[in-house]
Amino acid sequence: METVTASEQMIEQQVRAWDVLDGRVLDAMRTVPRELFVPESQRYRAFADAEVPLAHGQHMLRPSVAGRVLQALLPEPTEQVLEIGTGSGFLSACLARLAARVHTVELYPDLAEAARGNLATAGVRSVDVLEADALRMNGGADYDAIAVTASLPIYVPHFERMLAVGGRLFVVVGEAPAMEARLVTRTGSDTWQVQSLFETVIDPLVNSIRPPEFSF
Repeated sequence: METVTASEQMIEQQVRAWDVLDGRVLDAMRTVPRELFVPESQRYRAFADAEVPLAHGQHMLRPSVAGRVLQALLPEPTEQVLEIGTGSGFLSACLARLAARVHTVELYPDLAEAARGNLATAGVRSVDVLEADALRMNGGADYDAIAVTASLPIYVPHFERMLAVGGRLFVVVGEAPAMEARLVTRTGSDTWQVQSLFETVIDPLVNSIRPPEFSF
């Protein structure tokens, strides 16, 4: 009962408070037991609006940011989704509640294996966890929605080219202290539309291009 209450408080006081109001998104976040995706040593943070530390210096997204990602992409029940950066698998599970299938890519094998275990424990079967460097993937225009769960200090068009026409890409661009969350929609074979959503700060994608450091 305490877990249910804490989960509902997370939804009402953190996720809704950040303008995540879509009913399908809120229901998805309610039905995925977030505590199962948090490392045991961090369970006390499961429902806090804070990033939860994972191995290799990675972090779970704050619940409010996860909600904004889901609401921005809003996958339909027939759609195929690609997630870049599996982490603990929590967002993967939420996406799976909305979409037909989720393909999620994790660079670190131990995180990928842990996420598979978390997803199995939560009874989520429509997620495929792949171990790869997403920046080296050569995917075609196949996905209806792509969620990049780490930031790109310098934007590259690598992921937007994996969208089907009409597909949406969520990505955070820039460096701390101010990064811009964007929604990129593929409107044609060689055209995309970009919408600025909000500012946030999340971990940079491993192996992403960084701005040159100034030296004096």
